[in-house]
Amino acid sequence: MSGKRRRVSILATAGVLSVVTAVSAAAATIPGGAPAKSSAASHPASVANMAAMSMAQVNLDAQKTRAAAAAVQAREAQAAKAAAAKQAATLRAHLIHERRVAAAKAAAAAKAAAEKAAAQAKASSSASSSGSTASTSASGSPEQIAQSMLAQFGWSSSQYSCLYPLWEQESNWSVSAYNASTGATGIPQALPGSKMASAGSDWQTNAATQIKWGLEYIQSTYGSPCAAWSHEQADGWY
Repeated sequence: MSGKRRRVSILATAGVLSVVTAVSAAAATIPGGAPAKSSAASHPASVANMAAMSMAQVNLDAQKTRAAAAAVQAREAQAAKAAAAKQAATLRAHLIHERRVAAAKAAAAAKAAAEKAAAQAKASSSASSSGSTASTSASGSPEQIAQSMLAQFGWSSSQYSCLYPLWEQESNWSVSAYNASTGATGIPQALPGSKMASAGSDWQTNAATQIKWGLEYIQSTYGSPCAAWSHEQADGWY
């Protein structure tokens, strides 16, 4: 046999021995020469433990999810409660502010009314104290008498520009003017005419007495002849 063939034979023999050795080693790892079984089949307790661990993990995850959802709901409920409380506080503050503004306006209106009433009472008192003299000593036409009395009521002469058309329309400045349909009498068209007796007993014939009463009425009711004239123009009476 040639040297080359001999080497091939030796190598083949060595390979066979190696394979046999490997198979023998593998067989040695299997107890009793029985075929190898899967780890799951040979260890049922381990499988049960793994399943139990998996289920526990699932339950734990579910608990965490529920806890997280509950925390979110709690935060949302707390935020809604805080928003509602803030809105209620804002509404209360707004209502308190409105009440204060209304009270301030009412107080200011009451003060203004009291001041106006006091001023009117003072003017009326002043006019009354000088009324007797005015009704007996005033002279001239009714228009001239009225002009001379304006200052006694605290009015400027410019108010005559409103007083003149007012009584011109009502009575044409006539002491004896009488409205048969209403009973209004005299220059200021007092209704009834007997009201003018408070200014003087000669109210039926004395222009000064009628004018004095008429100016007192205008002051107490409208504040000025121009205000009375505005009402006359708007409503046809004063």
